[in-house]
Amino acid sequence: MRALNWEELQVGLEVEPLVKPAIEKVQLVKYAGASGDFNLIHTDDETARKVGLPGVIAHGMLSMGFLGQYTGRMAGPNGFVSRLQVRFAGMVRPGDVLTCRAKVTGKNEEARTVDFEISAEKEEGKAVTHGEATITFLKQR
Repeated sequence: MRALNWEELQVGLEVEPLVKPAIEKVQLVKYAGASGDFNLIHTDDETARKVGLPGVIAHGMLSMGFLGQYTGRMAGPNGFVSRLQVRFAGMVRPGDVLTCRAKVTGKNEEARTVDFEISAEKEEGKAVTHGEATITFLKQR
């Protein structure tokens, strides 16, 4: 996906989605180490089942990280993510493919900011993580 251009952004624009590869159990183990969240529901099926889950589930912050990656790519070298806020709405399991989506909801010419509605979906229209982001675009010289 390419970085967005300030001039092209208008309210209602749906940004090209970012499709992440299927979640793998080894990815969850690596994420546990990187995040310091070693709760076994994220890495051990037996423990997850003992607490009533169908098996291991991904850390919620992993899907938030995907949305951070997505908005960072949208900002590119001419901007930065100045706000990222999400809510978790569903479980992500190994084998799930997440699609990150964004839609422009506001544009402030004076502040050079663009607001987005963002989501990570397992199926189109069914967000497991959703929220809002703002990208601040730098003035070009």
